[in-house]
Amino acid sequence: MSTQDILKNASTLASYNVLLQVMFRVLTFLLNAFTLRFVSKELIGVVNVRLTLLYSTLVFLSREAFRRACLSAESGTNRSWRQVINLLWLTVPLGVLWATLLGCVWLWLLEVPDPQTVPHYGPAVVLFALSGVQELLAEPLWVLAQAHMFVQVKVIAESLAMIAKCSVTVVLVVFAPDWGLYIFSAGQLVYTGFLVLCYVVYFIRFLGSKEAAKKTFPLQHIRDLLPSRADGEPLVDWTVARLTWSFFKQSFLKQILTEGERYVMTFMNVLSFGDQGIYDIVNNLGSMVARFIFLPIEESFYIFFAKVLERGRDVESQKKEDVAIAAEVLECLLKLVLVIGLIIAVFGYAYSHLALDLYGGAMLSSGSGPGLLRCYSCYVLLLAVNGVTECFVFAAMSQQEVDKYNLVMLALSMSFLLLSYMLTWWAGGIGFILANCLNMALRISHSLLYIHRYFQSSQWKPLRGLLPSPLLLVVLIISAGVTAGSEAVFCCDGGWLFRMAHIGVGGVCLLFVLVAVLLTETQLVQFVRTQLLPRYRKKHT
Repeated sequence: MSTQDILKNASTLASYNVLLQVMFRVLTFLLNAFTLRFVSKELIGVVNVRLTLLYSTLVFLSREAFRRACLSAESGTNRSWRQVINLLWLTVPLGVLWATLLGCVWLWLLEVPDPQTVPHYGPAVVLFALSGVQELLAEPLWVLAQAHMFVQVKVIAESLAMIAKCSVTVVLVVFAPDWGLYIFSAGQLVYTGFLVLCYVVYFIRFLGSKEAAKKTFPLQHIRDLLPSRADGEPLVDWTVARLTWSFFKQSFLKQILTEGERYVMTFMNVLSFGDQGIYDIVNNLGSMVARFIFLPIEESFYIFFAKVLERGRDVESQKKEDVAIAAEVLECLLKLVLVIGLIIAVFGYAYSHLALDLYGGAMLSSGSGPGLLRCYSCYVLLLAVNGVTECFVFAAMSQQEVDKYNLVMLALSMSFLLLSYMLTWWAGGIGFILANCLNMALRISHSLLYIHRYFQSSQWKPLRGLLPSPLLLVVLIISAGVTAGSEAVFCCDGGWLFRMAHIGVGGVCLLFVLVAVLLTETQLVQFVRTQLLPRYRKKHT
């Protein structure tokens, strides 16, 4: 396979992965909105935080190191796939070991939910652990598919599995609501079962076919997918095995940092199961904006900055035209995400209660949910600014600077876990968001300092993008006051007529904000209208 073919397939796979993430988020969003009307928030908390953490920890620790080692370039192009498959099958007994250890912790060391509120906790722990082991049965097939760029099988398998899981969950929630955790355990088992089944069916049809011969696929028969030993070679490739062990040692820290909030909630007992459920729902609801709007901007413009700027070189050592383009784009991007973030923060405060009432009913809107979502709306502003500043910084940094920053990130992540524990004892679920805000503010400060130093000796000042026009600020402040007053008068116990009035007030205020943007932020409007990035990409190709 040529380099161009690899690049084309990798790009296609990346696109499919983005679509999968969007689909999963939307389906999860809809599924939560539906089930919230049939089950308790305590049940949602146990499923979405504790049981999901059990499953993700088991699967991650069992397979992540094997995936990275077996797919890494250091494994070599002349690898023996028989040895790789033998190594990958070790994920299953390792998964059984982790399932046993983690199952004991979840059953006997952690607080057990009230069986009247959350029935069948013990069997659910066993079934979620079993689902993790079941998913590991497809691991050799998954690695084979990824290594040979079979982009469709992953999309089909995960899409069908997610649809099957949602269907089973909805049916059981409606017709057997008294099953409790059995409902979600069944959905999880169906999900992993469908994943394994799809991969098995695909490779049964693929192996020995004309397509496999055309692609010179290294395996011929279905029995080649099972562990076996060939004459004259070791059972596994010990170079890959040692690399796996190196990755395995890193995986513990990576998992703790990735799922830090859930570990704090699970092991520190800082929130009740009901509060955990509400926090998880609000977190998923708030993060949709960041994932759908800001993440694509961050990923796309990181590629732009990486192509235009020369990594590790100062401004004076680069072409002035390239630096000018990068500075102009960075300023416009900062202004764009700042305006979007400010709008979300202003209107999020006044419409959090209504949004949660529409999404989950009184269970979400009557407790701590509105306060959590209001705080998360402010956190989204920090997420937006951090995404753009870091995408520039990582594109401009030298490799040595990136390595140093990784250590800074490690220290910030560990401090985040400590802050989460302390602030959650003090402020409940809001403490998690406050810890995230402090962590994000420190990262933004580091990036702003780097950008200031980067352009210090030049004529360009891209950080001016963080200064909105005075008129826009005045309109936003007035909108915040008007919508807050509208919420106090119209929302949310007076019926649909009052709710529509509240929405109407917000629509009018939003219209004034957009008019202020059009009148005062002319450079930003021109940037969005003319699509500056594609034009400069064409210019540089």
